[in-house]
Amino acid sequence: MSTIIKKMKAEHVKRPLICAPLVGKTFEAIKEELFVITKKQPGLIEWRVDFFEEIDKTESVIETGKWIKENARGIPVLFTRRSNREGGQPITLSEEEVTKLYVSVLEADIIDAVDVELSCPKEAKETILSLAKDKEIQTVMSFHDFSKTPKKEELLDVLKQAQEEGGDVGKIALMPKSLRDVLLVAEVTEEANRGLTIPIITMSMGPKGALSRLVGGAFGSAVSFAVGQTASAPGQIQIDQLEKVLDVIDASQE
Repeated sequence: MSTIIKKMKAEHVKRPLICAPLVGKTFEAIKEELFVITKKQPGLIEWRVDFFEEIDKTESVIETGKWIKENARGIPVLFTRRSNREGGQPITLSEEEVTKLYVSVLEADIIDAVDVELSCPKEAKETILSLAKDKEIQTVMSFHDFSKTPKKEELLDVLKQAQEEGGDVGKIALMPKSLRDVLLVAEVTEEANRGLTIPIITMSMGPKGALSRLVGGAFGSAVSFAVGQTASAPGQIQIDQLEKVLDVIDASQE
């Protein structure tokens, strides 16, 4: 497998991979957006296909995905359909149809990693994980809560579940109600990074949570999501702003 997202070493402050979302609704919008994103050279591009108006046309998704891969200037592509139950855009596809779309995309060999929600149906999850493993495509098993930050034990269990179910990467994104919640996510990140064998991605969302996107890597989060052209979640900041902060953190470790 080509390991795109790598585990952070415990007790070592490392620079996280920067991921920029691709959220264009049409092919033309995606072309324009990708041009802007690639100039900023993030380490990863996430194609949020739930924003794509032709998500119900598998051939269109495949052709657009091929174009993205061919024009991403070597930047790896993470394919994500974020469900409505976890903060994604409403779509017309059923869960069964979404699974078929994932299978088609994986078989087309146009992506480097794929997001699989822990909350998706068991059979669908197993199908996607198995095919991704056969194709040597990295899997990100994700959990999102846009209303609150669950307790520490619950979050640690979620990340442990991601590992036990065969995910290559575990991801949690939570909404903080206070700065205490942001600190909780940092604590969970540090503890999970030490205790699990897989890389983890963690973040708090919204204005308060923006802090986690700046310093999450210091606690063991392998990826920080930043705006290439348009945000895909509340609290994301511009790539160039995040780069400046990461440069300062890097310099402080020398």
